[in-house]
Amino acid sequence: MNQFSELGLSQPIVDAIAEMGFEEPTPIQRQVIPKLLEEETDVVGLAQTGTGKTAAFGLPLIELVEESELYPQALVLAPTRELCLQVSNELAAFGKKIKQLRITAVYGGTDISRQIKELRRGTHIVVATPGRLRDLINRKAVDLSKLSFLVLDEADEMLNMGFKEEIDEILENTPEDKLTWLFSATMPPEVRRIANDYMLDPLEVSAGKPNTSNANIDHQYVMVRRHQKYDVLRRFLDYDPDCFALVFTRTRRDAHELAEQLVKDGYHADSLHGDMSQAQRDHVMQRFRDQRLQILVATDVAARGIDVQEISHVFHYNIPDDLAFYTHRSGRTGRAGNEGISLVIANPKDRGLLRNVERRLKIDFSEAHIPTGEAICARRLLHEVRNLKEIPVQESLETYVPGVSEELESLSREDLIRKITALTFRGSLKEYLNAPDLNQKGGSSGRDRQDRRTGGPMERLFINVGQIDLKSKGDFLRMICDEAQITGSVIGRIDFRAKHTFFDVETDVAETVIQRLGEIELDGRSIRVNRDGGGKFGGKKGGKGKRHGGFKKKSSRGRSYA
Repeated sequence: MNQFSELGLSQPIVDAIAEMGFEEPTPIQRQVIPKLLEEETDVVGLAQTGTGKTAAFGLPLIELVEESELYPQALVLAPTRELCLQVSNELAAFGKKIKQLRITAVYGGTDISRQIKELRRGTHIVVATPGRLRDLINRKAVDLSKLSFLVLDEADEMLNMGFKEEIDEILENTPEDKLTWLFSATMPPEVRRIANDYMLDPLEVSAGKPNTSNANIDHQYVMVRRHQKYDVLRRFLDYDPDCFALVFTRTRRDAHELAEQLVKDGYHADSLHGDMSQAQRDHVMQRFRDQRLQILVATDVAARGIDVQEISHVFHYNIPDDLAFYTHRSGRTGRAGNEGISLVIANPKDRGLLRNVERRLKIDFSEAHIPTGEAICARRLLHEVRNLKEIPVQESLETYVPGVSEELESLSREDLIRKITALTFRGSLKEYLNAPDLNQKGGSSGRDRQDRRTGGPMERLFINVGQIDLKSKGDFLRMICDEAQITGSVIGRIDFRAKHTFFDVETDVAETVIQRLGEIELDGRSIRVNRDGGGKFGGKKGGKGKRHGGFKKKSSRGRSYA
């Protein structure tokens, strides 16, 4: 029996819900729906994203509007175009067995004249973004004077996005005797102000505590050096073949650059940020919903309203400054009863912020284990083998089987398995063979580890010289050997980047390298060398960094390496 029938909903709506595959209401739905159907009261509903808030207010709305009266009886305000469309589509699905029901979505980024025509044809429920609705009000294209119900969906997000002025103006254009239903994941002071100013003795319903996180989300963190963040992200992505992830960055530039790097490394990834047109945003979001993208890299504002049920992981490339952002970020996973992982990729300086998030949001973080190269290889290999087992064999191929069988009959079963394993490792997994363990003490700085090339204990050093100064790793290696007066045999891995480089040297010569390289200059710019983690990346302010510049001792003329 479908348990929605116990909440007081009519049979057409219960049937529509059943066809959508929903049988058991979520806690917020079970608490709110009977109240909204039975009592004429304002309501404040507090629940995390992904807990079924849309149905909690949407089902009563559809039940309560009069189909015979073709004017806006209900208004739902949503913070973003994506959420506006999502709510509109869900309401249409809930009410699909009520033929006369009309729902109109109005939002920015599209032709306003088309939306005006649709409103003038008549509608029962308007779902809108604040900016576009205010524009329609000013054009006198929508009449809210007979409104019976107002829903503020994701109220905290709307205020975080700066819609306070628009919300106030819209509310002033609605009748005083309407019922207002406010739904929010958190309850900051501005949301409380709206409740106090525009609602009459609201009934407050909470599914879980406000400002806390969804219980279906496993909150994890790893502590790594800043330059290791990308490698660590890739390890988690590569360890789970079914990973479907949302990665949050602080800035638009970070989102764009991180997505570009992921694409270069063979991932199906794209970015979502404020510099994109609405058409570009829609295209990216559709690819993500269809899972043609494995990874979406987004800023906090750009990702508002994303509701994709199957997201398995949310990665925080940084800890957000506003703790409410963490709630909204992590709430993109663990939706609709599914379980999800929210993982913070932090550096040692973030420990205080992490403790603050844990204390304020009542979250218990557990430290995650960064997958080792061996673990990634083993897991991905088994995944590929399972896929091989599931490949259907077409009858038309049977004619080729005897020839293939004859070609392989000289191989034993064990040899064939080894060949398949070797073939699998010819791809991206090859880089994980003998890869270092990033779970070492101190955020895996690389200090005192055994280098597989030199055989001795190594230290990882930073130098503010990179690709803009030298053409290749070979030039870099020659410069290090010449200036530090060491041989290449004591140098291990070289991570050669645009403006700086990380490189491993044997512990016995590390101090000598630091001292001698610190005595040279490049185009009048001092060269800075320190152990990994000793300062910000990049050279000192004012360094020219010309590609063909010459290195020289501070007290004497040096050699050119480019």
